[in-house]
Amino acid sequence: MTANMSKDTPSSRTTSALTSLELERYDRQLRIARLGVEGQRRLKGASVLVAGVGGLGCSSALGLAMAGVGRLVLVDRDRVELSNLNRQALYSVEDLGRPKAEVAARRLRELNPEVEVEGLELEIGPDNVEGLVRGVDLVVDGQDNFETRLLLNDECLRQGKPFIHAAIYGMEGRLMTVVPGRGPCLRCLVPSPPPPMERVPALGATVMAVGALQAAEAVKLIAGVGEPMVGYMLVLDLESMEAFKVQVRRNPKCPACSTQAS
Repeated sequence: MTANMSKDTPSSRTTSALTSLELERYDRQLRIARLGVEGQRRLKGASVLVAGVGGLGCSSALGLAMAGVGRLVLVDRDRVELSNLNRQALYSVEDLGRPKAEVAARRLRELNPEVEVEGLELEIGPDNVEGLVRGVDLVVDGQDNFETRLLLNDECLRQGKPFIHAAIYGMEGRLMTVVPGRGPCLRCLVPSPPPPMERVPALGATVMAVGALQAAEAVKLIAGVGEPMVGYMLVLDLESMEAFKVQVRRNPKCPACSTQAS
C-alpha cells in the first residue's frame, strides 16, 4: 500500500501547473519515476507545519523547501544562541539573539523563492494547537519535549492529519510516522511525558540525518510515493552505522487513537 494523504487535503487536489522555473529547479527529482510532474504538483499544493526550528526542524524544513513544498509554517518561540550553531543549519553567528522562526523563514525564502514560508514566534500550547494544525496538511515534529509532542500527536489525530515524529540523543536518532486510522500513534509508545532533560546531547550530523528523513517521509505522504514509517520506529545509530526498524503496536486502550478505525 503506497503512502497517500487524505483525499480532502489540498495536496491531493489538482494544483496549478509547474512554471518553467520550477521545472528546471526540480529537474532531478522530477526524474524519480514514482514522483514525476504529478507528484511535484502535489508538493506545490501542500502545506506543512514544522513545529520547532531547532536541530530537527531546521533540517526538515530545509529538505521540504528544497523539495518544493508549497507552504511551510515554522513555529518556534526561541531566539538563536551560540550553542545552537553546532546543529541548527539555518543560523549563523550574525543571527545570535534573533527569533529563530523569523530567521529560518527568511533563509528558506532566499533558498527557494517559489515556496511560501511563514515564521511564527510563539510557543505551541493547548490554546493555539488546534488552529495551527487546522491550517496545514501534515505536521513535522521538531520539538525538544514530549509534552508538546504528545499535544501535537493528539491534535493531529483529532483532525486526521499525519504527524511525523522524531527525536535524537547523541549519535542516535528515532523516527516514527503517525497516520490517523492506519496504525499506532506516539501515545501508544509514550503514554505520558517522561521527565524532561535540560540539555540533550546532540551531534549536528545526527539531527541533519534524522531531519532529512522526516522531510523524506513528508514528501512520500504528500506525493503518494513509497511506504511511510507507520507501525514501526526507525532507529538510526550513527556510532555503529546501523539502522533497524522496531515494530510499534497499537495500544487498544490508548486514550488518543483507540477509538479510530484501522
